[in-house]
Parts: sequence; structure tokens; C-alpha cells
Amino acid sequence: MSDCIFCKIVTGEIPSKKVYEDENVFAFHDINPAADIHVLVIPKKHIASLNELTEQDEKLMGKFMLSIPKVAKLLGLKGFKTVFNTGKEGGQMVFHIHAHILGGKIKLKLPE
Repeated sequence: MSDCIFCKIVTGEIPSKKVYEDENVFAFHDINPAADIHVLVIPKKHIASLNELTEQDEKLMGKFMLSIPKVAKLLGLKGFKTVFNTGKEGGQMVFHIHAHILGGKIKLKLPE
């Protein structure tokens, strides 16, 4: 999607501090970290939110989910939090599916 900031990060149009990349997934440091370590993991394919997933996305999302512990391991994390915000009411600010990997001391109180 041409106006999606995360799609522009994947293509290199917008610079990022990349942590991991494969054919399906891209991971990079959050520019406003909410923890000592705060990385975003995104599928390269633009999908606006978890609510937009279809059965055709099943294989991609499996690879996406499997990449999360790989990224955490690259970051040296043995334990971490994984957060998905879904939809405007769920706190999603960028409408491209992404997982937040949070490690170390959390600087932001998460909703219960």
C-alpha cells in the first residue's frame, strides 16, 4: 500500500534500524520504545489488521509468528512480551499488522 509507513520501511523508502529480514517478514526497532528493547515485527505483505486476515494468509502468518521467537533470540531475550494492538479501539496506530516484542524493563503500563 503506497501510503503505509511500514510498507515504505520494508522497501527502504523510509530508513529503519533493521533487526531481521527474510522473504516474508521484516523486524526493526521501534522509534518510540516502550521498553528497554522494543522491536516491531511485520509481514512484508500489507494486511491492515488481524481483523483483515483471510484463509489465504494462513501460511504467511504462521511464518510471521515463528519469526517472533527468532527475533527475540537475536536480541538476546530469554523472556519477552508480545503485544498486538488490533483496530483503532484496540490502540492500533499504524494499520499494517505488527507485533511488538518488548524486553527488559517496560516503560509503559500495558492495559490489563
